[in-house]
Amino acid sequence: MIAFDGTPRATSEVVALLGERPVRPEFRIEQADDVVAYRELRRRVFVDEQGLFPGTDLDAHDEDPRTVVLVARDGDGRVLGGVRLHPARIDGPDVGWWRGGRLVVDPASRGTAGIGPALVRAACARAEAAGALRFDATVQARNEVLFTRLGWTRVRDVVVAGRAHVLMRWPIGRIAALVAATKRDLGRLLRGLDPGGAGFVGDDGAPVPGSDLVAACDAIVPSMVERSPEWAGWCSVLVNLNDLAAMGAEPVGLLDAIGARDVSFASRVLGGLRMACTAYGVPVLGGHTQFGVPAALSVTALGRTAHPVPAGGGKPGHRVRLTADLGGGWRPGYQGRQWDSTSTRRTPELRAMLGSVAVARPKAAKDVSMAGVVGTLGMLAEASGCAAVLDVAAVPRPAAASAGDWLTCFPGFAMLTADEPGAPAPPAGPARSAVCGELVAGRGVVLRWPDGDVTEAVTGAVTGMGIA
Repeated sequence: MIAFDGTPRATSEVVALLGERPVRPEFRIEQADDVVAYRELRRRVFVDEQGLFPGTDLDAHDEDPRTVVLVARDGDGRVLGGVRLHPARIDGPDVGWWRGGRLVVDPASRGTAGIGPALVRAACARAEAAGALRFDATVQARNEVLFTRLGWTRVRDVVVAGRAHVLMRWPIGRIAALVAATKRDLGRLLRGLDPGGAGFVGDDGAPVPGSDLVAACDAIVPSMVERSPEWAGWCSVLVNLNDLAAMGAEPVGLLDAIGARDVSFASRVLGGLRMACTAYGVPVLGGHTQFGVPAALSVTALGRTAHPVPAGGGKPGHRVRLTADLGGGWRPGYQGRQWDSTSTRRTPELRAMLGSVAVARPKAAKDVSMAGVVGTLGMLAEASGCAAVLDVAAVPRPAAASAGDWLTCFPGFAMLTADEPGAPAPPAGPARSAVCGELVAGRGVVLRWPDGDVTEAVTGAVTGMGIA
């Protein structure tokens, strides 16, 4: 047994396991509650030593309660260096654009222990944890090489306090990674099947030839069914009805297929499904249940519309609009991944959201799926044969959700539409709606920020399924 009383000790058991006596780190990085020592170190370096600022280098960001300070401390707790990071806009909400700065290392500790690079790496991780999708830093020109070695990219030359600096940007690949994990292989996988038929490529549902029926089908991730059977049952209904809604179809009914280890587990899944069907006012038409097997759940939904709204009906110049229900909050156990806005809504509110596309009749529509807002916008643009620009600050977003989480999560109800400039918002009851971008020539999706800069979020096609 290895003794542990809160302070790690090099015991004989540790030596036997690791082969050598562990080496104590020369420093540790932590978030600072008391920033007095860090600010004093900044004054000594930036004011006294370098003469960058007259008297003090403190500014409004030091008073912003959202600002985070990370420090490097030695074994005795002495501050050896530090860095701060914060939302870029001091006078507005956090839109997912953060800046790092005031990176400082005690002159006596420079160049020997790797304190500066460690602080930079920690700042990058902390910014991403805060939901940043853009992380910038203005660094003194002589430090450009260091930041480049750490993976940052040069943006442009700038001047700070009368000295040459370089604006550097940390590449955040959160959106691209989600898109690759959820959608990248679909085109290759489905080649030859021609899902959807002519004019409906990558749509949320499929028009049934020779009828006014639209069919949609979704499977719930088995681990979610196993972990949260009632919630999985509820979600199996909402995702399918949202798919029909994106096509402008009125729901007719559902068919379910359930796999469960026993009757008790199946009843929990069906309990959630039944509650959702009651809330939405949609019947279960039939289905299939299998016992003695691992957890599995798939639902097919049928709806009617004489004129389905395609995902690929957009063209350059169309305005992109997001209509989303911002009520509710993060589903317990799914923080930052699933926003539950539907389980507390009344039937008239749910039906108003489901019917919004059918009333507005935009040129293109797509329900936000597992690829998140940006990835789903990329799918709409791909099917439309163009690219998309998303104005991050204009996206309707709950106050409790960071930009990074909101743009990559699975929301309860969120619909992306593309239409002519000036087209009215879909009448979606309690949901909020805002124009937040446009379709343009090209491929992929870029994020446009309040200062006019753009960052690449999705390069090229999302699914590889082609143009509708």
